[in-house]
Amino acid sequence: MSFGQGGPQSQWDPWKPQSEQPWTGGGGQSPDWAALAEASETRNKRRRLLLIGGGAFATVAIGAAVAVAVVSAGGENQANNPASQPSPDIPSQTASAPSFAPTSAPPPLDPKDFIAAAKKDTAPLSPDTLFPGTQLTMGETVYKKGPTADTRNCASASGGTLSKILTANDCTRLIRVTYSKDGIAVTVGVAVFDTEAQATRAKGQTDKKSFVKSLSGGGVKAFCESGVCRTTSNSYGRYAYFTNAGFTSGKNVTEQDTAVFTTGDNLNLFTFRQIHRRGQAQASAAANG
Repeated sequence: MSFGQGGPQSQWDPWKPQSEQPWTGGGGQSPDWAALAEASETRNKRRRLLLIGGGAFATVAIGAAVAVAVVSAGGENQANNPASQPSPDIPSQTASAPSFAPTSAPPPLDPKDFIAAAKKDTAPLSPDTLFPGTQLTMGETVYKKGPTADTRNCASASGGTLSKILTANDCTRLIRVTYSKDGIAVTVGVAVFDTEAQATRAKGQTDKKSFVKSLSGGGVKAFCESGVCRTTSNSYGRYAYFTNAGFTSGKNVTEQDTAVFTTGDNLNLFTFRQIHRRGQAQASAAANG
């Protein structure tokens, strides 16, 4: 059976499945392999040219887009478009903190420095500055303030071995005050020296026979002029301070009379605080001056 020459012939494409391979000769002749190879090579070259051309076109398109973006970013409307403004540089999390020159505040002034020597301890001093008011409250106990005294002759206001001790250490002043409550009275004596060393030495030389003379009057009966009373001695800064506590009835003080001991301890503590406050006030004035 033979086919006519006028009908449509199918095109063979080696890359297309099920396409028919053309035959140039009759039934017993083999295909022209050289022609087939040349046709295949031609098609491969065409395909590579298309790929290269497409890639170049894409590159040109991207370049054009970048160019447009650059031109747009540099346009005159940039100042009026906050969104187009360049963002400020933000330091990364690893950026180091800014360094500053080391600074240090001056140390606070020591109140004791202002009461350690007469040259620096220049604030006004009197019985009323050390022991102000008309009464003293310690906790729940209220003591009535009695008479006060101030003398430059320290030996005249002290008794027992204290007179010689104060004189030997150049005591310049002895201030006294008396407080009382419920038949118990205590006289506080504050001896003033030029230096802390003198006050410390004077305190260290006292014994059980060293005492300030009790101060009565102003509603306080005489006490501790004879018999047994309870005495203390201490020093702070250039001040040595003493207490002499007993009964206004003249009764001797024993170790069981805890009320007398408490009264003496309270006035001893109050005197220390008043001397310390004196130093604090002068330190504060110097710091703010």
